[in-house]
Amino acid sequence: MERVVTMEVGDDGVALVTLNKPPVNSLDNSSPNSLMAQLKEMITEAHSRPDVKAIVIQGANGKFSGGADIGSLQSVKKEGQSTTYPHYIRGSSFFNHIIEEGPKPVVAAIDGFALGGGLELAMASNARVAVPKAQLGLPELTLGIIPGLGGTARLPRLVGLKMAIDMMLSSKPISSEDAKEAGLIDAVASPEELVPVARRWALDIVSGKHPWRRSLALTDRLGSKEESVGLINQARAMAKKSYRNVPHPFSMLDAVEEGITNGGHAGTLKEESISPLLVVSPTAKGLMHIFFAQRSVTDKGSKAHTVKKVAVIGGGLMGSGIATALILSGVKVYLKEINSEFLQAGIQRIEENLKGRVAKGGMTQAKLQKTLGLVKGILDYEDFNDVDIVIEAAVEDISLKQRIFADLEKYCKPTCLLASNTSTIDIGVIGANTKSQDRIIGAHFFSPAHVMPLLEIVRAEQTSSQAIQDLIGLAKVIRKVPIVVQSCVGFAVNRIFFPYFQAAGLLVDLGLHPYRIDAIIKDFGMPMGPFRQFLLADLSGIQIASATSKMYKEAYPERVYLSALSDLLLKDNRLGEKTQKGYYIYKGSRKEQPAPELEGYLAESRRIAGFIPDGKAITLTDEEIVEMIFYPVVNEASRALEENVVVRSSDLDIASVLGMGFPAYRGGVVFWGDSVGLEHIYSKLNQWSSQYGPFFKPSGPLQRAVHGKYQLAQIVGQSRAGSRL
Repeated sequence: MERVVTMEVGDDGVALVTLNKPPVNSLDNSSPNSLMAQLKEMITEAHSRPDVKAIVIQGANGKFSGGADIGSLQSVKKEGQSTTYPHYIRGSSFFNHIIEEGPKPVVAAIDGFALGGGLELAMASNARVAVPKAQLGLPELTLGIIPGLGGTARLPRLVGLKMAIDMMLSSKPISSEDAKEAGLIDAVASPEELVPVARRWALDIVSGKHPWRRSLALTDRLGSKEESVGLINQARAMAKKSYRNVPHPFSMLDAVEEGITNGGHAGTLKEESISPLLVVSPTAKGLMHIFFAQRSVTDKGSKAHTVKKVAVIGGGLMGSGIATALILSGVKVYLKEINSEFLQAGIQRIEENLKGRVAKGGMTQAKLQKTLGLVKGILDYEDFNDVDIVIEAAVEDISLKQRIFADLEKYCKPTCLLASNTSTIDIGVIGANTKSQDRIIGAHFFSPAHVMPLLEIVRAEQTSSQAIQDLIGLAKVIRKVPIVVQSCVGFAVNRIFFPYFQAAGLLVDLGLHPYRIDAIIKDFGMPMGPFRQFLLADLSGIQIASATSKMYKEAYPERVYLSALSDLLLKDNRLGEKTQKGYYIYKGSRKEQPAPELEGYLAESRRIAGFIPDGKAITLTDEEIVEMIFYPVVNEASRALEENVVVRSSDLDIASVLGMGFPAYRGGVVFWGDSVGLEHIYSKLNQWSSQYGPFFKPSGPLQRAVHGKYQLAQIVGQSRAGSRL
């Protein structure tokens, strides 16, 4: 049997129990030989040995514990049975009676981090000592679950109810310094002194110098029951706004309330009864899928070259955002523009981006000036001879971009990566006039580039693996999540979501109102509806919408629906936020308001479409509207998967969540499509295709998946080059 928990008893009578299960000392509880089983064995033995006065628990390799073994939790959700929840050791009994209420004091020595179950283990101990800057938190809600080892009962008793609820709802860890101030830990010690201080603290508990505190019995940080229940109800009201369509935040608050009203032990039992049910919930399935998908996106190939200097061509909205993202991570930037006026405007945009951080407390004024100093504005290519990467962010004009890349080949060193931020143009076309096509690549940021986490790394036919790895390396530096995609019209995100916007337009032409569609899609979990959303409507501009729609019409003529509505608005200069009017109106703010005059545009668009000559709208339920908006997205995703646009199917899930705002708790577009059921989606698309035309026609890959009885996730690799079905 592999030992992952060991014990060593010192001459001072302190038993040092060490967790040693790389990489994060996860609290596996799935077998008689699991870490939890061995930990219980060691703690029980220490309590029974006469030569042991006290116990200290530490984690090996500079980490206390990262909490539950998420892999074992994911296997539970795949089997879909709550009875398979891994609990060989009953957590409440072990933590409550053997650790917290055992005959000898237990002290947690926290190095690195104590997260999730790791912090719950520490809170069950009678005292806690941590190194400086250690991270402590309960991030379970990010996985669709709640603390399951007493966290909802103990944290309020240690830091107070309000702070505990805030920590759990936000899932954000706090530093050991803040934890000491809040009462979560008892002392901060250097890494060298961590275990010695913990040993002395444990012995001081034995001698009575320090109190023997049992977290579940503490009440001094809690107010009256009435006050506490009031705080919990306030938190429920806030959670309804932040957590739509998911159960786990409210289950967490239910467990907290049980512990407040009926005592700490009752709270741990409530928590323990809820946790298995949440682990197998659709929410946990989706969020755990996204968690593992995000961990798998980084290519494990060749080593990336070090990037010290990056040149950005174009200081517009995208270029300035990209430059901001770079300098925020300490990368020196040359910002090139075509004249002094444009250059000054670009620098000013970068400064405004940084001022936004200052206003939110994320940066000091001194740090702003230092960060802004990493940008050098230039009007020519003289300084390009020593840059490591160039990112072109000029307007979407093929001939302009080709000229720029021809110039870059002349002025940049042979190892310099030449990247374009294009969102529409084939990367191979951009580099067609160069001899350096192996180092030409797409770097598609999403707006605002310094905020949005996704980076599409677009490979052309001749792009080298080293170029891909270098851009992945830069993504890590600037804290972006990279997905590698094959060059095609729309790449990954825009490619699979163009039917999303076009389906919305089709529904309007069938008589539905844009505002109802927006409200329903927002209720589904999207950040906003398609007529308010970026890419095709008021947020980025109807002008862009019209141009990109025509691009998709040229690329995929057999499956595109173009409503006349956006062109009608464009004709009257209704460009969205830019002109304070579009599908909505904006009276000096970004808050949209209904536009009464929109009705005339809707009537004209419907007249042109000719679907409802009598003016009578079709009748659809909210669920049917969601289906007609998103099933075409799943349909297009099946094509992208078969064409190997992405490396793995989960990359499309990450792309849909981080690039488009598809709700993470639904697991991404591919995962959601498989969860809904491909036979159902296929049947609906067939029905709508016969009623409303080829826009809804099921794709060849989707049809083959249904007939072959396999999932969308299994389509990658079954490429049928050139297929346009």
